[in-house]
Amino acid sequence: MEVAESVFRNPISELVSDEIFSLLKDKNLINEKNLRDYQIKKKFKYLRGKQYSSTEAIESIRQDYPYLQFDSIRKIIYLGNRMSA
Repeated sequence: MEVAESVFRNPISELVSDEIFSLLKDKNLINEKNLRDYQIKKKFKYLRGKQYSSTEAIESIRQDYPYLQFDSIRKIIYLGNRMSA
């Protein structure tokens, strides 16, 4: 159990506690795609704040998510999760 706890990382710790995140994950109540998109947006905002150009920020994010194309990341950042009314 100690090994699992040391490897465990809550990527949304600013929103929910580690305990709640763990419970939600155990019950399969975390949407992995939405979590990934949230992390991408968060990193993009951080990099832009560090004076990276949009292109540089997206290329940096691509290093973390090599399976995503440049345009896919751009759409995640700028279009987000729009819901139709």
